[in-house]
Amino acid sequence: MNDSANIHSEPAALNAPISRRNALIMGAGAVAAVTILPALGLGAHNTSAANAASYPARKGAHDMDTITMKDGAKIYYKDWGTGRPVVFCHGWPLSADAWDAQMLFLANHGYRVIAHDRRGHGRSSQTFTGNDMDTYADDLSTLIETLDLKDITLVGHSTGGGEVARYVGRHASPRIAKAVLISAVTPMMLKTDDNPEGAPREIFDGIRAGVLADRAQFYHDFSMPFYGYNKPDAKISQGVRDSFWQQGMMGSLASQYQCIKAFSETDFRGDLAKFTFPTLVMQGDGDQIVPITVGSLRTAKLVKGATLKVFPGAPHGLCTTLADQVNAELLAFIQA
Repeated sequence: MNDSANIHSEPAALNAPISRRNALIMGAGAVAAVTILPALGLGAHNTSAANAASYPARKGAHDMDTITMKDGAKIYYKDWGTGRPVVFCHGWPLSADAWDAQMLFLANHGYRVIAHDRRGHGRSSQTFTGNDMDTYADDLSTLIETLDLKDITLVGHSTGGGEVARYVGRHASPRIAKAVLISAVTPMMLKTDDNPEGAPREIFDGIRAGVLADRAQFYHDFSMPFYGYNKPDAKISQGVRDSFWQQGMMGSLASQYQCIKAFSETDFRGDLAKFTFPTLVMQGDGDQIVPITVGSLRTAKLVKGATLKVFPGAPHGLCTTLADQVNAELLAFIQA
């Protein structure tokens, strides 16, 4: 184990009484599961057993865990399944829960899946310092080293894609076998003299203003373009919008505010040049948050040998709205 990190288990509240409201929610969840479980790969274990058998079950696994960073920040992570590891890095302002559809699908196909809440997001410590890409990458490195993960497929969405890139550039870890960048903020979001393809600063100043003025309302509104629900033919899921809002509001205002600078102003071009392993770049060309011309089209050119997959009309949050298609692409890439 890394001397600089400690793992803590958080016991579940198993003895809490179940209210009538909670019972109804649990029942509704069970009904919903009947319709979504096939899409998540339950029952499709024909390829999973052999993969899992190659990787022994880990010892001391917990349902809820945190790892303590060098500065004392506690990073929450989820760790499901056994097999070759797949590590996920989420987007802003979300949490590890944004990856649930991918995690369950891959776990049911014989992979060990790990996703953490970035510092200041979700259930991790609400830090006022360290809300920058270098520290995010160092936190990811500590998680990977502490869990002693090897032969990893590293997956990042949006800001998480930047986290993946900075980790590769900063740590050059031999533990990484493959990488996937989905709707990533790479190579650089902000328009500057040497990055004329970027977006104007006014866009990010608008995000900052919205978060400061009324974060709760801003996240509620932001979920519409995030998932493409503002399009005339969109089938809106209020549940997905509520989940986005809940994940965002779990995080720290200060950390999320500072993260806007991190995801918009960090230059990842040097990091992308250090990718020496198979890399899949995916994005929808209907993305209203990170335009594909700013993100993936440029990223794929900067990563040597990268494979580019474009989803026609798909929004920024395609891991949720097109989960079955994203899952299929991930599985095929990992198995290749």
